[in-house]
Amino acid sequence: MPKYEKNLDVVANLTPEQFWVTQENGTERPGSGKLLRNTEPGIYVDVVSGEPLFASSDKYESGCGWPSFTKPIEPANIAELDDTSHGMVRTEVRSAHGDSHLGHVFNDGPPDRGGLRYCINSASLRFINRDDMEAEGYGDYLNQVEDV
Repeated sequence: MPKYEKNLDVVANLTPEQFWVTQENGTERPGSGKLLRNTEPGIYVDVVSGEPLFASSDKYESGCGWPSFTKPIEPANIAELDDTSHGMVRTEVRSAHGDSHLGHVFNDGPPDRGGLRYCINSASLRFINRDDMEAEGYGDYLNQVEDV
């Protein structure tokens, strides 16, 4: 298993929106994320560290305006923290190794798939198509990816 960590060279080359979201806990405008409507098979990794976060087979259309997933592909790569900002009580989701802000998790997901909704900013993710996973070092996750 590769070692995942915050890559400062990658951080220095993030777009302004990626930097704002991942490093300054920002949130992209609802409906604006480039991965919101992506239906290709593959995995979503942290844009900073490359650690695997979510599989396309766990992505669903929640109607919230951000990519939504029912569960992480690798639970150890997700850190959940209490977030009381903006006068709300929520659970923030960060990448465990890259420490990137990803979004939030809520208890209003599909009941038949565990009941969770990981509401994630596109700007914090890099999508790797199933056809490229082996070449990019993510072959161990191919069994978790199916057509959607």
